[in-house]
Amino acid sequence: MKVFVTGATGWVGSAVVDELIGAGHQVTGLVRSEDRAALLAATGAEVIRGTLDDHDTLHRAAAAADAVIHTAFNHDFSKFAENCEQDRRAIETLGGALEGSDRRLVVTSGVGMLAPGRLAIETETRALEPSFPRKSESAATAQSARGVRTTCIRLAPSVHGLGDHGFIPILIGIARETGVSAYVGDGQNRWSGVHRLDAARLYRLVLEHGATEAAYHAVADEAVPFKAIADVIGRHLGLPVEARDATHFGWFGMFTGLDMPASSARTRSLLGWDPTGPDLLSDIDQPGYFTM
Repeated sequence: MKVFVTGATGWVGSAVVDELIGAGHQVTGLVRSEDRAALLAATGAEVIRGTLDDHDTLHRAAAAADAVIHTAFNHDFSKFAENCEQDRRAIETLGGALEGSDRRLVVTSGVGMLAPGRLAIETETRALEPSFPRKSESAATAQSARGVRTTCIRLAPSVHGLGDHGFIPILIGIARETGVSAYVGDGQNRWSGVHRLDAARLYRLVLEHGATEAAYHAVADEAVPFKAIADVIGRHLGLPVEARDATHFGWFGMFTGLDMPASSARTRSLLGWDPTGPDLLSDIDQPGYFTM
């Protein structure tokens, strides 16, 4: 299968590329810079230079592929709403290239804010999305309504592994800057997690098994208390672990108090996906996470 991957050198996308090539698929990847292009070419993938705003490039690449996996997203939270709109337009463009065919479009989303206060399952609809800038799932739903065979992979808030530059390293950085490894309230709000390589394998399985569901969950650890994460960070940095309000975390405070547990039982049953990577707390409880 020839697969076009956006974000092909990103944290998740690069693992997806390796997983697909290792399974014998042909990959075409979108990259922005020359150095990233060289990294992608070294994997054996075909390189396409461009950004999510290059709609003609996106359309041509998607039209030439047997399937599309969209992992790219600009995580500059200083212009989050703008980046969400960029993402929506890119999904619309990719879907337009596949409309009228039997080819798949796999869109990346997340389990956050899906079912606050309870274990989110794959059949949940994102009732809160209209009040949240990111519209990945609503954009995917709009493409499905046009007949495009679209599905979402919802990632856990922590897609972990050495080299991680996501939520856990952000928390480590805040702890270093403030001198305390903090949590909000009693710290019992829950995050889910998945190892990066397990997530990449799920993308491949979704393509190979036909993507029959509207959403699949890339979740290995269903519900890790936030305080347990803070405890690991505090121990490694030799810092106190204490409660703080969300303002302690600056711009990241919008995430720290969220309760984001999620199940992947349906995903595992349908696809035979069995995460084998280390669990979240074990993975971050190693020196390499604190030298990145």
